[in-house]
Amino acid sequence: MIKEITNEIRQKINAMPSGSSDEAVLEAIEAHVMRADKTKRLSIREKADMIDTVFHRIRKDLSILQPFAEDSDISEIMVNGKDSVFVEKKGRVFETGVRFESVEELEEVIRRIAAKVHREINELNPILDARLEDGSRVNAVYKNVALGGPALTIRRFPESRITMDDLLSFGTLTEEAAEFLKTLVESAYNIFISGGTSSGKTTFLNVLSNYIPPDERIVIIEDSAELQISEIRNQVRLECRNANVQGKGGVTMRQLIKSSLRMRPNRIIVGEVRGEEVLDMIQAMNTGHDGSLSTGHGNSPKGMICRLEAMYLQAADFPVEAIRRQISEAIEVLVHLGKSADGRRRLLEITEVSGLEGGEIILNPLFRYETDRGLTATGNRLENDQKLRMRGVLS
Repeated sequence: MIKEITNEIRQKINAMPSGSSDEAVLEAIEAHVMRADKTKRLSIREKADMIDTVFHRIRKDLSILQPFAEDSDISEIMVNGKDSVFVEKKGRVFETGVRFESVEELEEVIRRIAAKVHREINELNPILDARLEDGSRVNAVYKNVALGGPALTIRRFPESRITMDDLLSFGTLTEEAAEFLKTLVESAYNIFISGGTSSGKTTFLNVLSNYIPPDERIVIIEDSAELQISEIRNQVRLECRNANVQGKGGVTMRQLIKSSLRMRPNRIIVGEVRGEEVLDMIQAMNTGHDGSLSTGHGNSPKGMICRLEAMYLQAADFPVEAIRRQISEAIEVLVHLGKSADGRRRLLEITEVSGLEGGEIILNPLFRYETDRGLTATGNRLENDQKLRMRGVLS
Protein backbone atom coordinates (compact mmCIF):
# COMPACT_ATOMS: atom_id res chain seq x y z
CA MET A 1 0.00 0.00 0.00
CA ILE A 2 2.79 2.44 0.86
CA LYS A 3 4.22 2.08 -2.63
CA GLU A 4 0.85 2.91 -4.21
CA ILE A 5 0.24 5.87 -1.91
CA THR A 6 3.78 7.13 -2.51
CA ASN A 7 3.31 7.00 -6.29
CA GLU A 8 -0.06 8.81 -6.06
CA ILE A 9 1.38 11.56 -3.85
CA ARG A 10 4.51 11.92 -5.94
CA GLN A 11 2.33 12.80 -8.94
CA LYS A 12 0.60 15.52 -6.91
CA ILE A 13 3.88 16.90 -5.58
CA ASN A 14 5.38 16.98 -9.06
CA ALA A 15 2.47 19.25 -10.04
CA MET A 16 3.22 21.65 -7.17
CA PRO A 17 5.28 24.83 -7.79
CA SER A 18 9.02 24.17 -7.90
CA GLY A 19 10.80 25.00 -4.68
CA SER A 20 7.84 24.04 -2.49
CA SER A 21 8.82 23.89 1.17
CA ASP A 22 8.98 20.73 3.25
CA GLU A 23 5.98 22.03 5.20
CA ALA A 24 3.90 22.34 2.02
CA VAL A 25 4.89 18.85 0.89
CA LEU A 26 4.09 17.40 4.32
CA GLU A 27 0.66 19.05 4.28
CA ALA A 28 -0.08 17.54 0.87
CA ILE A 29 0.94 14.10 2.10
CA GLU A 30 -1.20 14.42 5.26
CA ALA A 31 -4.23 15.50 3.25
CA HIS A 32 -3.90 12.60 0.82
CA VAL A 33 -3.33 9.91 3.45
CA MET A 34 -6.19 11.11 5.64
CA ARG A 35 -8.68 11.18 2.76
CA ALA A 36 -7.60 8.21 0.61
CA ASP A 37 -9.96 5.25 0.40
CA LYS A 38 -7.02 2.87 0.80
CA THR A 39 -6.25 4.18 4.28
CA LYS A 40 -9.76 4.31 5.77
CA ARG A 41 -9.26 1.17 7.85
CA LEU A 42 -5.94 2.34 9.30
CA SER A 43 -5.73 3.69 12.83
CA ILE A 44 -4.59 7.26 13.50
CA ARG A 45 -1.21 5.89 14.60
CA GLU A 46 -0.83 3.83 11.42
CA LYS A 47 -1.72 6.84 9.30
CA ALA A 48 0.82 8.97 11.14
CA ASP A 49 3.51 6.35 10.52
CA MET A 50 2.55 6.22 6.84
CA ILE A 51 2.73 10.01 6.51
CA ASP A 52 6.20 9.99 8.03
CA THR A 53 7.37 7.12 5.81
CA VAL A 54 6.03 8.63 2.60
CA PHE A 55 7.52 12.03 3.42
CA HIS A 56 10.97 10.53 3.91
CA ARG A 57 10.66 8.45 0.74
CA ILE A 58 9.76 11.47 -1.35
CA ARG A 59 11.58 14.37 0.24
CA LYS A 60 14.69 13.12 2.00
CA ASP A 61 17.91 11.99 0.32
CA LEU A 62 18.10 8.88 2.48
CA SER A 63 14.44 7.90 2.12
CA ILE A 64 13.39 5.50 4.90
CA LEU A 65 16.89 5.70 6.40
CA GLN A 66 16.51 9.40 7.20
CA PRO A 67 15.10 8.91 10.73
CA PHE A 68 18.13 6.78 11.62
CA ALA A 69 20.47 9.43 10.22
CA GLU A 70 18.79 12.02 12.45
CA ASP A 71 19.05 9.88 15.59
CA SER A 72 22.16 11.07 17.44
CA ASP A 73 22.43 7.75 19.32
CA ILE A 74 22.89 5.76 16.10
CA SER A 75 26.50 5.43 14.99
CA GLU A 76 26.14 3.03 12.05
CA ILE A 77 23.48 2.23 9.45
CA MET A 78 23.92 -1.05 7.58
CA VAL A 79 21.77 -1.98 4.58
CA ASN A 80 22.18 -5.55 3.30
CA GLY A 81 19.84 -5.43 0.33
CA LYS A 82 16.33 -3.96 0.23
CA ASP A 83 14.86 -6.20 2.97
CA SER A 84 17.56 -5.98 5.62
CA VAL A 85 18.45 -2.80 7.53
CA PHE A 86 20.52 -2.92 10.73
CA VAL A 87 21.75 -0.09 12.95
CA GLU A 88 24.25 0.24 15.76
CA LYS A 89 22.78 2.22 18.64
CA LYS A 90 24.70 2.91 21.82
CA GLY A 91 27.16 0.15 20.95
CA ARG A 92 24.58 -2.55 20.18
CA VAL A 93 23.53 -3.79 16.75
CA PHE A 94 19.92 -4.70 15.98
CA GLU A 95 17.64 -5.16 12.97
CA THR A 96 15.23 -2.29 12.38
CA GLY A 97 12.46 -4.12 10.54
CA VAL A 98 12.17 -1.39 7.90
CA ARG A 99 12.40 -2.35 4.25
CA PHE A 100 12.78 -0.66 0.93
CA GLU A 101 9.89 -1.20 -1.45
CA SER A 102 12.22 -2.31 -4.22
CA VAL A 103 15.84 -2.67 -5.24
CA GLU A 104 15.31 0.37 -7.46
CA GLU A 105 14.41 2.53 -4.46
CA LEU A 106 17.58 1.49 -2.64
CA GLU A 107 19.64 2.14 -5.77
CA GLU A 108 18.10 5.59 -6.05
CA VAL A 109 19.18 6.40 -2.48
CA ILE A 110 22.73 5.27 -3.29
CA ARG A 111 22.76 7.36 -6.48
CA ARG A 112 21.55 10.43 -4.55
CA ILE A 113 24.38 10.00 -2.06
CA ALA A 114 26.90 9.61 -4.86
CA ALA A 115 25.58 12.73 -6.59
CA LYS A 116 25.95 14.80 -3.41
CA VAL A 117 29.67 13.99 -3.30
CA HIS A 118 30.04 14.43 -7.07
CA ARG A 119 30.65 10.77 -7.67
CA GLU A 120 29.06 8.13 -9.85
CA ILE A 121 28.10 4.55 -9.03
CA ASN A 122 26.90 2.06 -11.62
CA GLU A 123 27.77 -1.36 -12.99
CA LEU A 124 31.02 -0.04 -14.46
CA ASN A 125 31.94 1.72 -11.20
CA PRO A 126 30.24 -0.51 -8.62
CA ILE A 127 31.89 0.76 -5.42
CA LEU A 128 31.41 4.10 -3.68
CA ASP A 129 33.61 5.13 -0.76
CA ALA A 130 33.09 8.73 0.27
CA ARG A 131 32.56 11.29 3.03
CA LEU A 132 29.37 13.32 3.36
CA GLU A 133 29.20 17.01 4.29
CA ASP A 134 28.41 16.18 7.93
CA GLY A 135 31.52 13.99 8.16
CA SER A 136 29.70 10.66 7.89
CA ARG A 137 31.57 7.96 6.00
CA VAL A 138 29.66 6.10 3.30
CA ASN A 139 30.40 2.86 1.50
CA ALA A 140 28.06 1.47 -1.14
CA VAL A 141 28.38 -1.60 -3.36
CA TYR A 142 26.28 -2.05 -6.48
CA LYS A 143 24.12 -5.08 -7.14
CA ASN A 144 26.41 -6.59 -9.77
CA VAL A 145 29.04 -7.32 -7.09
CA ALA A 146 26.78 -7.60 -4.01
CA LEU A 147 24.99 -10.91 -4.35
CA GLY A 148 22.18 -10.07 -1.91
CA GLY A 149 21.40 -6.80 -3.64
CA PRO A 150 22.93 -3.33 -3.25
CA ALA A 151 24.71 -2.82 0.06
CA LEU A 152 25.05 0.50 1.86
CA THR A 153 26.92 1.35 5.06
CA ILE A 154 26.87 4.78 6.70
CA ARG A 155 29.14 5.43 9.66
CA ARG A 156 28.15 8.50 11.62
CA PHE A 157 30.24 10.40 14.13
CA PRO A 158 29.08 12.22 17.27
CA GLU A 159 28.33 15.92 16.88
CA SER A 160 30.19 16.72 20.08
CA ARG A 161 33.74 15.46 20.41
CA ILE A 162 34.27 12.67 22.93
CA THR A 163 36.79 13.46 25.66
CA MET A 164 38.89 11.36 28.00
CA ASP A 165 36.35 12.09 30.76
CA ASP A 166 33.68 10.53 28.55
CA LEU A 167 35.78 7.41 28.00
CA LEU A 168 36.35 7.16 31.76
CA SER A 169 32.61 7.41 32.38
CA PHE A 170 31.97 4.74 29.73
CA GLY A 171 34.40 2.42 31.52
CA THR A 172 36.67 2.24 28.47
CA LEU A 173 39.79 2.63 30.62
CA THR A 174 40.92 3.57 34.11
CA GLU A 175 42.20 6.91 35.43
CA GLU A 176 45.62 5.36 35.96
CA ALA A 177 45.85 4.25 32.32
CA ALA A 178 44.49 7.59 31.11
CA GLU A 179 47.11 9.53 33.04
CA PHE A 180 49.85 7.22 31.75
CA LEU A 181 48.77 7.73 28.12
CA LYS A 182 48.55 11.49 28.64
CA THR A 183 52.16 11.48 29.84
CA LEU A 184 53.27 9.41 26.83
CA VAL A 185 51.61 11.76 24.34
CA GLU A 186 53.00 14.87 26.03
CA SER A 187 56.44 13.23 26.01
CA ALA A 188 56.20 12.59 22.25
CA TYR A 189 56.14 8.78 22.19
CA ASN A 190 55.14 7.24 18.87
CA ILE A 191 51.84 5.49 19.61
CA PHE A 192 49.99 3.04 17.39
CA ILE A 193 46.34 2.19 18.15
CA SER A 194 45.06 -1.22 17.03
CA GLY A 195 41.73 -2.99 17.22
CA GLY A 196 38.99 -4.65 15.24
CA THR A 197 36.28 -2.99 13.17
CA SER A 198 34.20 -0.50 15.18
CA SER A 199 36.37 -0.89 18.27
CA GLY A 200 36.75 2.88 18.68
CA LYS A 201 40.23 3.45 17.20
CA THR A 202 39.45 6.79 15.56
CA THR A 203 37.64 8.06 18.64
CA PHE A 204 40.57 7.06 20.84
CA LEU A 205 43.05 8.75 18.51
CA ASN A 206 40.94 11.91 18.71
CA VAL A 207 41.03 11.76 22.49
CA LEU A 208 44.80 11.25 22.69
CA SER A 209 45.36 14.20 20.35
CA ASN A 210 43.97 16.45 23.10
CA TYR A 211 47.29 16.03 24.90
CA ILE A 212 49.50 17.23 22.05
CA PRO A 213 51.10 20.53 23.17
CA PRO A 214 49.22 23.38 21.45
CA ASP A 215 52.41 25.07 20.23
CA GLU A 216 53.37 22.15 17.96
CA ARG A 217 52.70 21.80 14.23
CA ILE A 218 50.89 18.67 13.09
CA VAL A 219 49.99 17.18 9.72
CA ILE A 220 46.90 14.96 9.67
CA ILE A 221 46.63 12.41 6.86
CA GLU A 222 43.50 10.35 6.27
CA ASP A 223 41.97 8.15 3.63
CA SER A 224 38.58 9.68 4.46
CA ALA A 225 38.52 12.62 6.87
CA GLU A 226 37.14 11.60 10.27
CA LEU A 227 39.43 13.10 12.89
CA GLN A 228 38.33 16.21 14.77
CA ILE A 229 41.45 17.92 16.10
CA SER A 230 40.57 21.54 16.76
CA GLU A 231 42.85 22.54 19.66
CA ILE A 232 46.00 22.66 17.52
CA ARG A 233 45.90 25.82 15.41
CA ASN A 234 49.10 25.06 13.47
CA GLN A 235 47.84 22.06 11.51
CA VAL A 236 47.46 20.83 7.95
CA ARG A 237 44.77 18.28 7.04
CA LEU A 238 45.28 16.07 4.00
CA GLU A 239 42.82 13.59 2.50
CA CYS A 240 43.32 10.95 -0.18
CA ARG A 241 41.44 11.26 -3.42
CA ASN A 242 40.15 8.50 -5.67
CA ALA A 243 40.98 8.48 -9.36
CA ASN A 244 38.28 9.52 -11.82
CA VAL A 245 36.62 7.18 -14.29
CA GLN A 246 39.64 7.56 -16.60
CA GLY A 247 41.90 6.39 -13.78
CA LYS A 248 43.48 9.84 -13.33
CA GLY A 249 43.67 12.36 -10.51
CA GLY A 250 44.04 9.90 -7.64
CA VAL A 251 46.15 10.88 -4.61
CA THR A 252 47.34 8.04 -2.39
CA MET A 253 48.21 7.86 1.28
CA ARG A 254 51.84 7.22 0.35
CA GLN A 255 51.99 10.42 -1.68
CA LEU A 256 50.50 12.45 1.15
CA ILE A 257 52.87 11.03 3.77
CA LYS A 258 55.87 11.80 1.57
CA SER A 259 54.58 15.32 0.97
CA SER A 260 53.97 15.87 4.69
CA LEU A 261 57.68 15.43 5.43
CA ARG A 262 58.33 18.70 3.56
CA MET A 263 55.82 20.63 5.67
CA ARG A 264 57.99 20.84 8.80
CA PRO A 265 55.64 18.92 11.10
CA ASN A 266 56.48 18.19 14.72
CA ARG A 267 54.10 15.25 14.56
CA ILE A 268 52.40 13.28 11.80
CA ILE A 269 49.00 11.73 12.44
CA VAL A 270 47.93 9.00 10.01
CA GLY A 271 44.27 8.14 10.49
CA GLU A 272 44.64 4.51 9.46
CA VAL A 273 47.25 2.43 7.66
CA ARG A 274 45.94 -0.36 5.45
CA GLY A 275 48.69 -1.20 2.99
CA GLU A 276 51.94 -0.06 1.43
CA GLU A 277 51.79 3.38 3.10
CA VAL A 278 53.02 1.72 6.29
CA LEU A 279 56.55 1.88 4.85
CA ASP A 280 56.41 5.68 4.55
CA MET A 281 54.78 6.04 7.96
CA ILE A 282 57.46 3.92 9.65
CA GLN A 283 60.22 5.86 7.90
CA ALA A 284 58.63 9.16 8.97
CA MET A 285 58.60 7.99 12.58
CA ASN A 286 62.25 7.01 12.23
CA THR A 287 63.32 10.40 10.88
CA GLY A 288 62.72 12.56 13.91
CA HIS A 289 58.93 12.99 13.86
CA ASP A 290 58.42 11.93 17.46
CA GLY A 291 54.95 11.84 18.94
CA SER A 292 53.32 10.50 15.77
CA LEU A 293 50.00 8.70 16.07
CA SER A 294 48.25 6.18 13.83
CA THR A 295 45.74 3.33 13.83
CA GLY A 296 45.31 -0.04 12.15
CA HIS A 297 43.17 -3.17 12.16
CA GLY A 298 44.52 -5.95 14.33
CA ASN A 299 43.21 -8.67 16.65
CA SER A 300 45.93 -8.22 19.28
CA PRO A 301 49.18 -6.28 19.76
CA LYS A 302 51.16 -9.25 18.43
CA GLY A 303 48.71 -9.69 15.57
CA MET A 304 49.06 -5.98 14.71
CA ILE A 305 52.83 -6.30 14.53
CA CYS A 306 52.43 -9.23 12.12
CA ARG A 307 50.04 -7.20 9.97
CA LEU A 308 52.46 -4.28 9.87
CA GLU A 309 55.19 -6.65 8.71
CA ALA A 310 52.92 -8.02 5.96
CA MET A 311 51.93 -4.54 4.81
CA TYR A 312 55.58 -3.47 4.77
CA LEU A 313 56.43 -6.46 2.57
CA GLN A 314 53.78 -5.31 0.08
CA ALA A 315 55.71 -2.10 -0.38
CA ALA A 316 59.29 -3.37 -0.38
CA ASP A 317 61.05 -6.69 -0.68
CA PHE A 318 63.20 -6.30 2.43
CA PRO A 319 64.46 -9.05 4.73
CA VAL A 320 61.94 -9.66 7.50
CA GLU A 321 64.48 -8.94 10.22
CA ALA A 322 65.23 -5.54 8.66
CA ILE A 323 61.51 -4.76 8.58
CA ARG A 324 61.10 -5.78 12.20
CA ARG A 325 64.01 -3.57 13.20
CA GLN A 326 62.41 -0.62 11.41
CA ILE A 327 59.06 -1.24 13.14
CA SER A 328 60.61 -1.73 16.58
CA GLU A 329 62.57 1.51 16.28
CA ALA A 330 59.57 3.50 15.03
CA ILE A 331 56.59 2.40 17.14
CA GLU A 332 57.20 2.76 20.85
CA VAL A 333 53.80 1.97 22.36
CA LEU A 334 50.85 -0.11 21.12
CA VAL A 335 47.36 0.58 22.45
CA HIS A 336 44.90 -2.23 21.71
CA LEU A 337 41.12 -1.74 21.79
CA GLY A 338 38.27 -4.21 21.55
CA LYS A 339 34.88 -5.18 22.89
CA SER A 340 34.31 -7.08 26.10
CA ALA A 341 31.67 -9.78 26.58
CA ASP A 342 29.00 -7.15 27.40
CA GLY A 343 29.56 -5.43 24.04
CA ARG A 344 31.28 -2.34 25.46
CA ARG A 345 34.33 -0.85 23.81
CA ARG A 346 37.30 -1.16 26.11
CA LEU A 347 41.01 -0.59 26.19
CA LEU A 348 42.36 -4.14 26.36
CA GLU A 349 46.09 -3.60 26.47
CA ILE A 350 48.85 -1.01 26.54
CA THR A 351 52.15 -2.56 25.58
CA GLU A 352 55.62 -1.20 24.92
CA VAL A 353 57.53 -2.21 21.81
CA SER A 354 60.77 -2.60 23.72
CA GLY A 355 63.11 -3.73 20.96
CA LEU A 356 64.34 -6.64 18.89
CA GLU A 357 65.81 -9.85 20.28
CA GLY A 358 66.75 -12.95 18.29
CA GLY A 359 65.08 -11.47 15.23
CA GLU A 360 61.73 -11.12 17.04
CA ILE A 361 60.01 -7.94 18.21
CA ILE A 362 59.71 -7.90 21.99
CA LEU A 363 56.48 -6.62 23.54
CA ASN A 364 56.40 -5.43 27.13
CA PRO A 365 52.78 -5.36 28.43
CA LEU A 366 52.18 -2.42 30.78
CA PHE A 367 48.38 -2.57 31.24
CA ARG A 368 46.08 -5.50 30.45
CA TYR A 369 42.35 -6.05 30.69
CA GLU A 370 41.19 -9.11 32.63
CA THR A 371 37.57 -10.17 32.91
CA ASP A 372 37.56 -10.42 36.70
CA ARG A 373 39.78 -7.39 37.41
CA GLY A 374 39.29 -4.99 34.52
CA LEU A 375 42.20 -2.97 33.15
CA THR A 376 45.13 -3.18 35.54
CA ALA A 377 48.84 -2.42 35.50
CA THR A 378 50.97 -5.50 34.92
CA GLY A 379 53.79 -4.27 37.17
CA ASN A 380 56.22 -4.05 34.26
CA ARG A 381 57.96 -0.72 33.90
CA LEU A 382 58.50 1.24 30.70
CA GLU A 383 61.98 0.19 29.59
CA ASN A 384 62.62 2.96 27.03
CA ASP A 385 62.08 5.90 29.38
CA GLN A 386 64.55 8.38 27.89
CA LYS A 387 61.80 10.72 26.67
CA LEU A 388 60.23 10.79 30.11
CA ARG A 389 63.58 11.67 31.64
CA MET A 390 64.24 14.38 29.06
CA ARG A 391 60.97 16.06 29.99
CA GLY A 392 61.59 15.72 33.71
CA VAL A 393 58.81 13.18 34.27
CA LEU A 394 61.37 10.78 35.74
CA SER A 395 64.45 11.81 37.68
